[in-house]
Amino acid sequence: MWLITTLAAAIVATVFWRLFRGKYQLGFLSLLLWGGTVMILVDHILGYEGGRFIEATTDGMVRSGTLLGLWMLLPVLIIWAVALFLSWTKEKKG
Repeated sequence: MWLITTLAAAIVATVFWRLFRGKYQLGFLSLLLWGGTVMILVDHILGYEGGRFIEATTDGMVRSGTLLGLWMLLPVLIIWAVALFLSWTKEKKG
């Protein structure tokens, strides 16, 4: 499910990037999310041992695949927010 969660976030970010061209660093956010989606997809492909390709549960600390996907989005959103803040700060100075 974390693959689907990241893919959905990448699609939404791309749609917003197309709507608000050049604003809010949405191109950077889209790039981060698509990169994450590709990395998770490659991980799924290389680790596939038969059975279900998309799992709803995990064996790790976070049992829900959807919740894990949301937790994985948090660092990406923080990095994007910092980049957005720095770009706004740069615009105000210059």
